[in-house]
Amino acid sequence: MKKELNEKFIRELSKKKNEPEWMLEFRLNSYKKFLELDNPDFGPKIDIDFSKINYYKSDVDKITNDWKRVNCSIRNSFDKLGVIEAEEKYLGGVTNQFESEVVYHNQKVEEGVIFTSTDEALKRYPDLFKEYFNSLVKYDENKYTALNGAVWSGGSFIYVPKGVKVDKPLQSYFRIETESLGQFERTIIIVDEGADLSYIEGCTATQYSIASLHAGVVEIFVKDGAHCRYSTIQNWSTDVYNLVTKRAIVYDNGIMEWVDGNIGSKVTMKYPSCILAGDGATGNSISIAYAKEGQYLDAGAKMIHLAPNTRSNIVSKSIAEGGGISNYRGTTKITKKALNSKASVKCDTIILDGISKSDTFPKNIVGNSSSILEHEATISKVSQEKMFYLTSKGLSENAAKELLIMGFISDFKKELPMEYAVELNRLLKE
Repeated sequence: MKKELNEKFIRELSKKKNEPEWMLEFRLNSYKKFLELDNPDFGPKIDIDFSKINYYKSDVDKITNDWKRVNCSIRNSFDKLGVIEAEEKYLGGVTNQFESEVVYHNQKVEEGVIFTSTDEALKRYPDLFKEYFNSLVKYDENKYTALNGAVWSGGSFIYVPKGVKVDKPLQSYFRIETESLGQFERTIIIVDEGADLSYIEGCTATQYSIASLHAGVVEIFVKDGAHCRYSTIQNWSTDVYNLVTKRAIVYDNGIMEWVDGNIGSKVTMKYPSCILAGDGATGNSISIAYAKEGQYLDAGAKMIHLAPNTRSNIVSKSIAEGGGISNYRGTTKITKKALNSKASVKCDTIILDGISKSDTFPKNIVGNSSSILEHEATISKVSQEKMFYLTSKGLSENAAKELLIMGFISDFKKELPMEYAVELNRLLKE
């Protein structure tokens, strides 16, 4: 398929995927909105030549659950990333996407749990799919939700039935290896009443000199008394624009947890959100953003309290070195009807040299007198006294700095699954 983005391309894409007419119409409406909308007027400058993006690439005709049937070079890529080993040791199911399509899917989870690619869910569970698709993140919210709506491909679809506790985490891994590729997965997760799910997302790309684009959309529904944890470690190469929209809605006494690690990319704009729509709902977000030379990471979280007795907690850790920019941007809003609610925001930043930057852009709103919102923010440079002490004990300057960073993000590491904590250590040492 040609990479030029126009109505003809979208019609060909929808036809290739054998989609119903309503999805084609949705794609075309999204494309029209994409043409109308401008880039965000806040945060990093976005300089993307959309004519140079490859909007779809796949050499795969169908998904397999046997690694021996996966193209050798693709299999080797995932093997080097440790994805195959992690599946064997830790996970209850995996979906691995290479370029624009899921190439491998396997699950070992409880009966009744649906875990498949989003494309397959549209075909196999059309009513369930249509009920939730585009209901929480609307295609016309911003330029990149519209672009995703027009050209989405791949992603995960998960439904956990009432009362089911998924014992082992489910994982999706997204890989880009083509120059100037755009990846536009769509993920939908429904955790029904009293159910429990832990989901892990990994993202990497090889390095090229021309910018690639990742514009995914995630919609999560946490029903009454349910619990969902969504853990992400993205290590996109420094030519990738990472512009994603992730949102969860949480009903009575439900709990949503975002564990969000941003290590790579040229530009990241990501603000995982919780809409606390039910009495006693809870939203938590703990994140790190580590910006090095040539990186601008603008990340944070949003907590919107709509119902009484709701709770939210945001912990953000930002690190900047080598001229990188690492910002926190977030919103916490307690509405008039969200009586007796409580919110906490804590932003900590450490700057490792004299040429890097970090800013905090909080938006905190309390709409009633019975609720509490606490905000704390600190920005500091590496302590020369601590560095001197550690180097005097025989550590090199790099080893001393590494030790201080690990201490700074220890709260975040504790929230990661074990194999991802090990991976994070490796990434931070690079």
